[in-house]
Parts: sequence; C-alpha cells; structure tokens
Amino acid sequence: ERNPWVPRCGASLHEPNKALRIELNANANCTWQIQRNANQTIRIVFSHFKFAPSSSCETESIKVFDGASTASALLGQVCDGTDAVPVLESSSDSLTFLITTNSVPFTRNFFVYYYFFSPGSRTENCGGELTGPNGTFSSPNYPAPYPQFKYCVWHIQAPKNSKINLEFQDFFLELDRNCQLDFTAVYDGASTASGLLGKVCGHAQPTFESSSNALTVVLSTDDTNSYRGFSAQYSTAPLPGPMEPNTTLTCSSDSMRIVLSKPYLASLGFGEAHLQLNDPSCRPVVTDSVIFSFPLASCGTIKKDEGHSITYTNTISLAAAGSTITRQRSAEITAQCTMSNNETLELIYTTTNNAIQKLAAGGRYNVSMAFYESDLFSKPVQYSPYYVDLNQTLFAEVTLHSTDPNLQVFIDTCTASPEPGFGSLTYDLIRSGCNKDDTVVTYPAFENHGRFKFRAFRFLRSFPSVYLQCDIVICDSNSTNSRCARGCISRHKRAISPYTWKTNTVVGPIRLKRDPRAAELSVEAEKTPNLQQYNFHTLAFVVLISNILIVVAVILKHHKHQGGYRYQNVQSSL
Repeated sequence: ERNPWVPRCGASLHEPNKALRIELNANANCTWQIQRNANQTIRIVFSHFKFAPSSSCETESIKVFDGASTASALLGQVCDGTDAVPVLESSSDSLTFLITTNSVPFTRNFFVYYYFFSPGSRTENCGGELTGPNGTFSSPNYPAPYPQFKYCVWHIQAPKNSKINLEFQDFFLELDRNCQLDFTAVYDGASTASGLLGKVCGHAQPTFESSSNALTVVLSTDDTNSYRGFSAQYSTAPLPGPMEPNTTLTCSSDSMRIVLSKPYLASLGFGEAHLQLNDPSCRPVVTDSVIFSFPLASCGTIKKDEGHSITYTNTISLAAAGSTITRQRSAEITAQCTMSNNETLELIYTTTNNAIQKLAAGGRYNVSMAFYESDLFSKPVQYSPYYVDLNQTLFAEVTLHSTDPNLQVFIDTCTASPEPGFGSLTYDLIRSGCNKDDTVVTYPAFENHGRFKFRAFRFLRSFPSVYLQCDIVICDSNSTNSRCARGCISRHKRAISPYTWKTNTVVGPIRLKRDPRAAELSVEAEKTPNLQQYNFHTLAFVVLISNILIVVAVILKHHKHQGGYRYQNVQSSL
C-alpha cells in the first residue's frame, strides 16, 4: 500500500513521482513547486479533495500553474464545486500549485500525486475513440495487470438521439477508501469537462447511463499495486421523448446534472445568462444547451429523509433579462432526485403561470464491499484469492461512494443459506439490526461505511456452498427518527423498505487453508496464485446488499487421506 508523504507548506519537489497527503486548516496559503531536469512533462492528479463546505472558488481553491512559479500561465483551478477528478499536464519539466483556504474552521484534506512522463511515447498509447451503436474495450494488458502511471481516455460517440448504457463486465482495480490511487472515472459527455457520473475502484461491476449520445471513460493508475483492470461493453437505446428537446435531469451517487435546451428557456421568456441555483455562485456551462452539473450535496441542495426515500432538491431561478421590472410571473425550475424503493427517480418541473411540467430519468447509488486485514479497516485485502482459516475472524466493510457526506450505512439483515435461492434451510447472522450469531459483531456507523465481522464457517452435512444475503439501509445521518437511528428492532411493526437502488459487485474469493503449511504461502503466491496446486470445493458467499449482489467465493481446500478426501478441522458454530 502506498505510504504518501505529508509535505510541509511550500516544499520543493524533485522526485520523478510522488504521492502527497495534504491537510490544511483555515487561512492557509501554501505553494508547492515541482521541478526536475528532465526532457519530460508532468502529469498531476488531484484524486481526492475536501474543501470547507459551500466555499467559493474566490475564497478557497487549488490553482495549478504551468511553470516554476505562480507567475506562470494558469493551467486550471479546483474548487469545492469541481465536478471532476482533475488531471492536469504541464508543457515543461516544472509545475507549481497553490492552495488557499478561507477563514472557516474546518480541516481540509487533499490527496495529490504526480509523475513525469514523455508525451507521445509508446507507453502513453491507450484509450481511443469508439463509435457506433455498441462496442467493447478493456484496460491495457487485460486480463494481465495494468501498467503503472497510465492515463487512458476513451471517448464514446453513439448515433444521434440515443443514450449510452455502459457495463463493466469485469472490474478489479486497487481499492482504497476514496478511490484516490487507481480509479476509473466516467463523465456524462464528450470530454472530462462534462459532468462526473462516478468514480470507481476495487472489485465491482458498475454500470452507467449517459443523458446524451456521448460518454467519456478515464483510467488513471499510480505505481503501487496493479490488478487485472476491466473489461467493458456499451450499448445504446433511443432517448425518450422529453418535455422539451435536450431537457434532462440525471442523478447519480455523486452528482446532479440538469440540461436545459435554449428553445425551452426561450419559451419561458428567459435567456441562458440569467440563471442561478439556490446557491447563486453555482453557474451553468453554456454550450448548445445550458448545463448545471454539481456534487449532489452542494450548491444549496436541500436534502430530506422521507423514511422510505431520500430526496435532493434544488431550484433554478430565472430572472428577466435586460429589465429592472417585469410584469410576467416569476418562474422557477425545480429539480428533484428521489432515492426510493428499488430505483432512483428524478423529477424536474417548472412552475410558471401556474403550470407544472415534469421529466423523469434514471440513476443509482454506487456501493462497493471489501474485506480488510484487521478491525482497523485501514488495509483492504488486495489479493485474490483470500486464504483464511476455519473460525478465522473476517472483517467486511460496505462503502457508499457519494459526495453527500451526511449519509449513513446501516446493516439491517444478513442471512446464510447453502442454496443461492435461499430455500428452506437458512441461518440468520443479523436480523433487523440484531446480531443473531455469537461470532457476529457490527461496528458503530462511521461516515459512509457499514462494518461487521464474523468467523469463517461452513454448513454441516458437507454442503459445498454457503450464501450470505445482506440488506442494508441508507439514511440521513442527521435524522434522529430514521431506521438507522433505531438500531436493533426485535419485531417489525411494519415492513421497512430501505432499498434505494440495484447493482452488482463482486469481492473474493476466500479460501480455507488446508494446513499450517498453507499459511506460509509467499506474498507472490497470494497475489498470483497457481490454482493447479490445489484441490478445492467452492463455497460462494453471495451478499445481497439492498439488492446489490456481492459474491464472495469461499474455497474449502481439501486433500486426499487414506484413499478418500477429508476436511481439516471441519467444525462450525452454525
């Protein structure tokens, strides 16, 4: 695992590559200079940034300059409302970045890494242009481990009047809490300047849907652990007949994106230059359409926990152009994302002259699950398979990837079964928030993570498989009456329907060690196991997290004993 350097304010950086973990408080003004005598340029990645809430670009930002000082040309700026994973490149062997913070008492966190590279070299050749109604692409070297220090961009352009459905059939990148080392970012448009649909890492099977006929996919890697990468395919579908041409709302786990057509705005009697959200500092990007794209919990968005759903609402107010007064009714466009049972609903409506117009689309939360080496939950298990002992304590963490910092993950129910259909034979580990097995421990809520531990086991009577189905609930962490706040409930007074999305992701496999010698497998054998060395039965842990299917294959290794097979120390608390 990468051990990033914590630089002092104003440090000079001369290494060929470096990862920086920066923490700043109020009223900071720090400049870092990167310079090295090399016939190469610099790529810098701001893979995680957390500014003071609702700060503006004028008072708090990262500014990147193309040279050895802040007097050089400005390459770009990163702020609280930046809806992207910024990746910037210098034109020479020097680069400078400046971070300033305002007077609000708040701890700001940034993860930055840079490396020198040679533009146009063979090692830089990846990504590409994809056209047509469907296609496939994969990470470099797939299914072998991807190279270090890669930055690949795929531009997908589908036929007009269509939208793109992107599915990662296989996805395995280095895992860390904020996807700040290796990650894939997907943008809802023709470039990385389009709105960010999501950033993904770890072991998952994410899917994305565009709001138009263009989609951009980015792969960024550092110099530490490499895995097999991804294989993806895309298909297209006709765009639904909208309320107005090119007027859409798209909601994701990370952001809200509102696209308004100029003819639609003109029909209301307003120009694109006179628009603002609840937070007036959040301004649109004007191209052929008018686009608001912003993190879900920013720009004055109002969140409300409805019990069975969570809604995010923001309002675009329209002011008449070129006049001090108006005799028209004031108009507002209200955009509302509702995370509700089994789906995400988006609603956009306009109130003007007592008329209400509506538009619906689709979206989902982004959730992943991983095993960790200890209850510190600091080092995820990066290698696969994961070898464990019978009765060994396993540590699992479910992570909700969202820009909303005030969401809570609660593990409601986990049921084990030897059958994937969960037939007559089942065993409760957790039920209605209550631990039912003596080995299960659930941890207090921590930010956007749900954590629990249990001991490795198998069912009696030599059932070959064990499936684990878990339901989780997503709540507003500020709500004192939510399902998450109620904790263990011995009896349901009514059915609780916490499910807010559907998706699939995979972690594992886990394998039970055959004997003490198996525990002495080298690190290389764990990272790249030779499966021909072992005979094994498969136990598949299928974890259904609020209709999120997480499969954990658990392999019971066995060996010959007196002409037959026997299990080593096959005991279970189940």
